[in-house]
Amino acid sequence: MPRRGLVAGPEFDYFHRRYFTPSEVAEHNQPEDLWVSYLGYVYNLTPLVQEFKGDLLLKPILEVAGQDISHWFDPKTKDIRKHIDPLTGCLRYRTPRGRFVHVPPPLPRSDWANDFGKPWWKGSNYQVGRLSAKTRNIRIINTLTSQEHTLQVGALESMWEILHRYLPYNAHAASYTWKYDGKNLNMDHTLEENGIRDEEEEFDYLNMDSTLHTPSILLYFNDDLTEL
Repeated sequence: MPRRGLVAGPEFDYFHRRYFTPSEVAEHNQPEDLWVSYLGYVYNLTPLVQEFKGDLLLKPILEVAGQDISHWFDPKTKDIRKHIDPLTGCLRYRTPRGRFVHVPPPLPRSDWANDFGKPWWKGSNYQVGRLSAKTRNIRIINTLTSQEHTLQVGALESMWEILHRYLPYNAHAASYTWKYDGKNLNMDHTLEENGIRDEEEEFDYLNMDSTLHTPSILLYFNDDLTEL
């Protein structure tokens, strides 16, 4: 594990988060910043939009900016769903919103160029991470300043990834010891692996509002001012 001053941990200049929440994907809903998710992964289609700027075939993609489009795909083949075209009797991609970029036309056309290689939905060129299937809220309390923030995080995120989310609120977050219930947290583990249970199902079973209780992580300042 590399060290930054007195604090051991990953080098955040090169750190890449593995998970993104649906609400984070929804924030990227403009042509100049367009993300979508499908089949459990998150994709940044901004370069695709820039490449085909002004093309009418972008319209169906622009309409679903920031949304999950898993229903467009066959989960077994991971390809766009297909159907029998009533006009041609041929197997074609099913595109209820209209044909979009890299989908061939229903009939032969002289202006259709298929030399683009793989269509955008195949491969990982635009992939930025995984979609968090399960999210939960966690409260982070800075014992030095008494400031507290509530974050929505993915259930499978490590504590380092959660710390990375917290950096906008505290640039020196890695200079603190992170504790729960009096015990130091293992930053390579998830909340659940650190003993911070997700009790949402129990609250639902008891017909109680789970938002009334949010687990709190306490941050204790170390003698180091590492800025990330």
